[in-house]
Amino acid sequence: MAGAEAPAAGRHPDAAPAIELRGISKAFGTVQANRDISLRVMPGTIHGIVGENGAGKSTLMSILYGFYKADAGEILVGGRRVTIPDSQAAIRAGIGMVFQHFKLVEPFTVLENVILGVEEGRLLKPALARARDTLQRLARDYELNVDPDARIEDLGVGMRQRVELLKALYRQADILILDEPTGVLTPTEADHLFRILKNLKSEGKTIILITHKLREIMAITDTVSVMRRGEMTATLETARTSPEQLAELMVGRKVLLRLDKKPATPDQTILEIENLRVTDDDGVERLKGVSLSVRAGEILGIAGVAGNGQSQLLEVLGGITPATGNVRVKGAEIDLTGRHSDGRSRRARGIAHVPEDRQREGLIMDFFAWENLVFGYHHDPACQRNRALMDNAAIRARAAEQMARFDVRPPDPDLAARNFSGGNQQKIVLAREIERNPDLLLVGQPTRGVDIGAIEFIHQRILDLRDAGSAVLLVSVELEEILSLSDRIAVMFDGRLMGERRPDQTDETELGLMMTGMRTEVA
Repeated sequence: MAGAEAPAAGRHPDAAPAIELRGISKAFGTVQANRDISLRVMPGTIHGIVGENGAGKSTLMSILYGFYKADAGEILVGGRRVTIPDSQAAIRAGIGMVFQHFKLVEPFTVLENVILGVEEGRLLKPALARARDTLQRLARDYELNVDPDARIEDLGVGMRQRVELLKALYRQADILILDEPTGVLTPTEADHLFRILKNLKSEGKTIILITHKLREIMAITDTVSVMRRGEMTATLETARTSPEQLAELMVGRKVLLRLDKKPATPDQTILEIENLRVTDDDGVERLKGVSLSVRAGEILGIAGVAGNGQSQLLEVLGGITPATGNVRVKGAEIDLTGRHSDGRSRRARGIAHVPEDRQREGLIMDFFAWENLVFGYHHDPACQRNRALMDNAAIRARAAEQMARFDVRPPDPDLAARNFSGGNQQKIVLAREIERNPDLLLVGQPTRGVDIGAIEFIHQRILDLRDAGSAVLLVSVELEEILSLSDRIAVMFDGRLMGERRPDQTDETELGLMMTGMRTEVA
């Protein structure tokens, strides 16, 4: 069914496709990212593209946006053959793209980012005035309200994504490509984004949505294409398919969409936190007297809207941020402010940390996979030939074994971290931390931007660690993930714990209310 076309829902069958790709191929060295791909996207529709990490989705869209040049094939926009050597050519063709990792200049304002590259003349002041008027109209028409004078560095991820959409619309894009748009959004922000996309569709815009979340595909798309290992395997009407069918087409096997886990058997208390407080550089208190505990053989999930103290909690426990209060691991006090409060000291105490942002905090993107797989543990005797030299051969061999066990694709220890897809980058971080069999695993957003097959794999590895007797502190904005993985759930709001629940005695509605600060009777 490669390149098969599904009828566009509600559109005239004789209309020219908004986008048509014919025989697109692209290789990076020996890696064939795209192989003879054909695709038709009809105007005024939302077309989903799904596939495992490394399936070639982002490469294909980057070719369409001019970031890469295809080795073979052709592109048609509105029935006309076009050449897209760079992003400026894509913009001229009416194509805009919102990347998974935003392309914004953080010290600049919203307004400055929107007009960057399309300033229209030598004088900036008139261009800014015209852009401000246009921005106000776009914000009103598409529910994209954001302060034009706010600096990007002061905005949350949801607002930053709105700025990226405004950039594309300001450049008069009729075709919008969104790469994993909800990967960093809360459920509320994701719902708002979907309303925006439906408004854009009603205005005649064409939207290509790359996502791993099958629930989102089923909720918002008209048609969906499935990619696997660089090839297009099927294109279907969304209304005529199911999450189970799409998952099997993506992975090439049946996938368990529901986690099958046995009951926890908690043992001794591993982590104890009492009255933990954190104040940031601006004098704002981010953690306000947090107290909790986690036992061996259980997963405590922390639910909450991003920005309510969960990140600071992980950073304190991981040795990144100083704090006041008391933290004990296996009964021994942890230094929160002194010279033994860093990550190395935490690792020596049996604490492993999978940070929320793999690219900023979990990896050094220009370094090789084998180097990233040993960072933080390079002082271990097994990694050293003698006290002066690292045993690089042994580290490489261990890295290859870890990559095989965690199904990292491609399994090449000498490939730079930036050349792996997001899900495979996440597997590298997880392999490094989980393979050490820690007493306590701190894990933030474990499956952010990860495909359905990899989600199943990652969840199972976390459960295996729990069942082997480790304590796990899980932070995730995905309530479905929190409910399926956790043995106990604590909800955070405004730096405080709002209460604790068992997954079998609550639901997303109750947790959502607690996440907004509405107290319910504490269990």
